[in-house]
Parts: sequence; C-alpha cells; structure tokens
Amino acid sequence: MAKSKLVEVNQKIEEAVVGGYKKIEGGVVGGYKKIEDGVVGGFEKMTDRFVDSFLTHEGESVEEAKERLAKEEQDRRNQNMQ
Repeated sequence: MAKSKLVEVNQKIEEAVVGGYKKIEGGVVGGYKKIEDGVVGGFEKMTDRFVDSFLTHEGESVEEAKERLAKEEQDRRNQNMQ
C-alpha cells in the first residue's frame, strides 16, 4: 500500500513538472516564432520595396521581377557550371 501511494505521488509530481515544462516551452517557442515572423516580414517588405524601386521593368509586378531575377541567376549558374 505504501508503495502505491509513493507511485501516485511520483506521478503527480511528474505531471506537474512536465506540465510546467510544456508551458515554458510553449512560451519560449511562441515568443521565438513571433520574433522570427517579425524579422522575416520586415526583411520581405524591405526586399519588395528595393525590387520595386530599382529592379522592376515597366508594368512588371514585384513578384514577376523576383521570379525573373531568380531565373536569370539560375541561368548564370548553369552557364558557369558548363
């Protein structure tokens, strides 16, 4: 009987520790993801503005310009490999 009480208490402690860890983990991971999203979003805005200002052709959208630039870069890499 004493052993089963010890097992029960250990299980309760285990649940409390694991629950606390998961809460901390969730907070840290959530905070990191928010920071990461902010940084990536800011970088995307900056690159979009640069491409729009300096690299788009007449009537070309930012997305089209990025695709064109990526294709040109890939073509240059392929030519250098030959």
